[in-house]
Amino acid sequence: MSPIPRRSLLKAAAVAGAAAQFSWALGARDAEAAPAAAAGGADPVTLDWLEDGGLGAAPGATVGVPWPMGAHPADRSFAVTDADGRHVPVQTWPLAYWPDGSLKWTAHAVGTGTGELTLTTGTPAEPAKKVTVDSGGGTVDVSTGVITAKIGKNGSTLIKSVTRGSTEIAHNGRLVLLRQPEIEDEDQGTVRTERFDGAVLSVTVEQDGPVRAVVRVDGKHRKGDREWLPFSLRLYFYAGSDSFRMVHTITYDGKQEPGKASGDFIRGLGVRFTVPMRDAAYDRHIRLGGEGSGLLREAVQGITGLRRDPGAAVQAAQYEGKKLPDPATWDQRVTTRLRYIPHWGDYTLAQLSADGFTVRKRTKKGHGWITAGGGRRASGFGYVGGASGGLSFGLRDFWEKFPAQLDIRDAHTDEATVTLWLWSPEAQPMDLRFYHDGMGQDTYAEQLEGLNITYEDYEPGFGTPYGIARTSELLFWANDSTPTADTLARQARAVRVLPQLAAPPRQLIKAKVFGPGLYSEPDRSTPAKAKIEDHLDFLFTYYKDQVEMRRWYGFWDYGDIMHTYDSARHVWRYDIGGYAWDNSELSPDLWLWYAYLRSGRSDIFRFAEAMTRHTGEVDVYHLGKWAGLGTRHGVQHFADSAKQQRIANTTYRRFYYFLTADERVGDLMHANVDSDETFLVLDPQRKVRTDPYTPDRHALSIGFGTDWSGLVSAWLTEWERKGPKWEKARARVLSTMAGIAAQPNGFVQGSGLYDLDTGEFAVADKPAVSVSHLSAVFGLNELCAELIHLVDMPEFKEAYLDYCRYFNATKAEQTARYGTSFGTLLLFQGHSRLDAYAAVQTGDAALAQRAWAKFYHSDGYTESSPWRTEKLTGPAALVEGGEAPWVSTNDTALYGLAAIENLALLGDRMPA
Repeated sequence: MSPIPRRSLLKAAAVAGAAAQFSWALGARDAEAAPAAAAGGADPVTLDWLEDGGLGAAPGATVGVPWPMGAHPADRSFAVTDADGRHVPVQTWPLAYWPDGSLKWTAHAVGTGTGELTLTTGTPAEPAKKVTVDSGGGTVDVSTGVITAKIGKNGSTLIKSVTRGSTEIAHNGRLVLLRQPEIEDEDQGTVRTERFDGAVLSVTVEQDGPVRAVVRVDGKHRKGDREWLPFSLRLYFYAGSDSFRMVHTITYDGKQEPGKASGDFIRGLGVRFTVPMRDAAYDRHIRLGGEGSGLLREAVQGITGLRRDPGAAVQAAQYEGKKLPDPATWDQRVTTRLRYIPHWGDYTLAQLSADGFTVRKRTKKGHGWITAGGGRRASGFGYVGGASGGLSFGLRDFWEKFPAQLDIRDAHTDEATVTLWLWSPEAQPMDLRFYHDGMGQDTYAEQLEGLNITYEDYEPGFGTPYGIARTSELLFWANDSTPTADTLARQARAVRVLPQLAAPPRQLIKAKVFGPGLYSEPDRSTPAKAKIEDHLDFLFTYYKDQVEMRRWYGFWDYGDIMHTYDSARHVWRYDIGGYAWDNSELSPDLWLWYAYLRSGRSDIFRFAEAMTRHTGEVDVYHLGKWAGLGTRHGVQHFADSAKQQRIANTTYRRFYYFLTADERVGDLMHANVDSDETFLVLDPQRKVRTDPYTPDRHALSIGFGTDWSGLVSAWLTEWERKGPKWEKARARVLSTMAGIAAQPNGFVQGSGLYDLDTGEFAVADKPAVSVSHLSAVFGLNELCAELIHLVDMPEFKEAYLDYCRYFNATKAEQTARYGTSFGTLLLFQGHSRLDAYAAVQTGDAALAQRAWAKFYHSDGYTESSPWRTEKLTGPAALVEGGEAPWVSTNDTALYGLAAIENLALLGDRMPA
């Protein structure tokens, strides 16, 4: 890296003034233009379900819809109708605004729906049974019109009760944590655990109806004087629903040190309810979901299969979960001997791997278990109750995020307990210790040598899980009787595939969101276009298949993919330093979301959804000194010592948030607004600097590529959401744009000294050339396209277009423009999308030609690449499947984005 030149304070002051002018101008538009926003672009929008079946048994659905700039003022109201023209109750709120104050994104919640829905402007229909929230007493009481939940404001009981009518279906909803203080690296037989309970610290009503209510509960797990493992969960209720949804997040703040057997090892993590059992034992029913729509259907006291037959109608009724006729009407050879039929009070379904679950049961504590079945992948669904009512429950991504478990206990007594274990207590304890002892890499020089062999950037103490998080989703139904098999199957399906409404790709394209002009609907109108579309399909299908073949599953791993393939071993390099988990390297998240935006494909959405949940939680720190930074790719998601903005990049979260209005992802994005403070704590270039540099609050070295793109995405999102710090965020967007534009060489300058208090870059006294092949591949092109569309700042636009013009230029052209070449660069195919963007912005036909030349004939994938997989079987591989040794995730992400953007920008100017 070249030395950072001295800066001019006078020029810095000039930049600050320019930024203030832009801030003032946009502030005026914010204030004045919103009431006058035109109704153009306000055509009805057809909303459809990602998967067939509509809402099904789920409590409700929420969708984000984008609008063109100026289409709707901030106070616009919306209505929804179904395919028959009937009004569907809807609740609407703004998600984001354009700089002129008009609506950019709106969220719409519905509690009913099966087919297509039409969204128009108008007066929303009111639900027949509204959601109401009363927080005036000792609890927050939420009623859907069908069920009522009382949410505790303090103590260890999160949900005091769930009632349906006058019947209590469940109570004492709480969180359970089992801590194992020591881990057995050898078989010593000394394992012990201690139990912590979730303690509520705060409760916030975020929405209160009429269609949707959201209550947030925050706290920590407590035992005695110790509190740890913070949790944040949201409870979602929809009008007229008999169910509710829980989104549960933990942030790890325990201590686990490599080489030591003592620490904070999680042995079990769960959500637990107590369920009253009012019916006779033979009218109490157990249901556990197996594979697909499969169910274990049993009674606490079974009267089928006995030596004496109570009657076919009685047996059938019990199997169907119906209340049995009076035993006096049965065959009395059964009735008189009922006391000799065992009561099965305890059931466990344990999914300890992605490929196997077991079910067992016992009569009660102190007695032996018997096997009740098993299979490969359970749905994560269950029910306990009786003819007078009971609780259905489910954990999403049950087998994908193993080890998971469902427990039913004491169903033979007056009160059963249900525990949904997010981490099964029957699995090995959660071991997050760093995976090696450092191998003598005590100095930067030694660590760089290690990087040169395993690609791992190691540093002692940096491979810590402290501050990483994980989110789980759960569903609960309060039933007034034991549901029919069809209803249970519908509930289980809602657990497996949470229904999601979606706006069509044409609406996303028309609204010009997420980099206007950078994506278009798939087009196979010419052989050349069709071939690229085939390649894009191949790459997505290959990774989807590799997730299954390589078993990229598990509580902490699900949602990520691997970085690089090892063709000698026929495996991905899961155990080799920086070649293992990808952690958003070169933006596969962006590739997947752009692939969805243009196609509307549900399988791509679900893949990207899992990646967003993972990368935003597990690969990023949410507590501690590195909060706001993410970890570079590695054997463990937190292993590498490169903690940087580029991995925590808000760009990767925005898609899911705006498409679904997911509040948890909204939290993650808001938390990044002040992540510029992390540059005081950790210098990302500390190991390779040759110039003297000490982080200073008023002179922080921040790169204009991977660093700034991560920062500005958070600021832009806070601004457009009108979050709590939106004015500060807007000022930083504008001041840093102006600061980059004012540099002698713009983006090519490479970096600048940033003042944390003013949010401005100082301007260099003299030009420098510092260009990295990584600068633009973490969302910079996509962000700059958005910013140029949003902010009228010609100097910034010209600075970025200059970067686009010259990255793929010849060294002679670079030297002619900047006085020196950019040196040895890589990733030309990925950067062809910069050529394409600049070509459209400038009308430069030569740039358009170069874009396709670099796409087809530089590095990355080419038309001569194999574009197929080879079959793998034993003994070459652990499991049968396919491999494509020529595929790497870096190339896939860059090819995918370049293909999508080049087709959208220059699809009509492809070479013959």
